[in-house]
Amino acid sequence: MSVEDLPVALAGVLTGINRLIRRRLRREMTGPPLRGAQVELLRLVVAEPGVSVSAAAKELYLAGNSVSTLVNQLTAAGLLRRETRRDDRRAVRLLPTPEAEARLRAWQERRAALVREHVERLDEADRKALAAALPALRRLAGNLQEEATTA
Repeated sequence: MSVEDLPVALAGVLTGINRLIRRRLRREMTGPPLRGAQVELLRLVVAEPGVSVSAAAKELYLAGNSVSTLVNQLTAAGLLRRETRRDDRRAVRLLPTPEAEARLRAWQERRAALVREHVERLDEADRKALAAALPALRRLAGNLQEEATTA
């Protein structure tokens, strides 16, 4: 494979792997299905409880009104709750519900088990190649994140 073909092939493989993992896990999950942006917001709120709508919008590279819509959907589903900030009654903090935390934890555990199962099916050379590629993939992710935050 040429250096020129690598970016397209890599992006295609990563997208395909993520899509296959999501499809496989959706069949096993209980509760109403969540869209990608809803899951991203839930992950952020679990990682940063108390995050504001505007900070979440900035972090997720979404418009504020889009995040507000997601918050309304997730609140109605019992996965998020809003709490008025004590220092500014106009501002709202977003907090995950125990159901949201349990649901994300179950998703992460199932995802790890699924990937582990399929990685174990690979031969030793393929597992070593994947392990060797991880530092470069992390640097690639870091470069993409850095560019996104400065844009």
